[in-house]
Amino acid sequence: MATTRVLLLGGHGKVSLLLTKLLVKEEGWHISSVIRNPSQRDEILELGKGQKGNVDVVIESLEDVRSAEQAKQVLNKTNPDYVVFSAGAGGKGGPSRTYAIDRDAAKHYIKAAVETPSVTKFMIVSYIASRRNRAPWWTDEDWKYAEHGNREILPDYFKAKVEADEYLAALAKKRNEKDPQFQAITLRPGSLSDDPATGKVLMGKTPSRGKVRRGDVAAAAAALLKRNDASRWVDLLEGDTEIGTAVENVIKNKVDCIEGEDLDRIYSLAD
Repeated sequence: MATTRVLLLGGHGKVSLLLTKLLVKEEGWHISSVIRNPSQRDEILELGKGQKGNVDVVIESLEDVRSAEQAKQVLNKTNPDYVVFSAGAGGKGGPSRTYAIDRDAAKHYIKAAVETPSVTKFMIVSYIASRRNRAPWWTDEDWKYAEHGNREILPDYFKAKVEADEYLAALAKKRNEKDPQFQAITLRPGSLSDDPATGKVLMGKTPSRGKVRRGDVAAAAAALLKRNDASRWVDLLEGDTEIGTAVENVIKNKVDCIEGEDLDRIYSLAD
């Protein structure tokens, strides 16, 4: 069986580093890690040494991606089965950089990947409050908290992330009309912490507030990527359920956290 190849965009992020380590060690996958700074190359290559899988590094600035055609050149170079977008401006460089990476680069890679038949999964790491409507399971306090963050604290981040999330949902829906096997996974963690991973989470219809450990986000991402039936929005916080069980429950119960959004409007974005 051929080795699964993953293109990981934003490869030097903390979650990405943990995910790379998991996928090469546990799954034996090949990771092509996209980074901007060549000085980070050796650190990332080290993650593949002595493991079942391996790692290579691609030096590309996501901030400079101007088209899906440009993104497609990276896909052609790395030939991935799956694409994971775990990149972001991280609040550096002001709104223009946030839109360039979190929205524009994400959308260019989404379009390039969805239009590439050999790419069968696309995962984007977003955040728990990236939605325009109140989630049906949220309390008044959850909605107030989300709206305050999205409208007053990080409005540009919200606009960039939600547009990318919706675009993936729209283009995936269109591809699924001809290729029902294509998977679009939007992983939506709460506030990230560097505390040691516990292997336990709250996944699915969660509150809008709370923390989750980066190691558990990486483990959840790996567990979802291994599935062929995980296409959905998945919200994620700290919790008491083993990650494998949490994933199984979300899929068995057909939980999709896009519920409550205006799907007609979202799906029309692909037209």
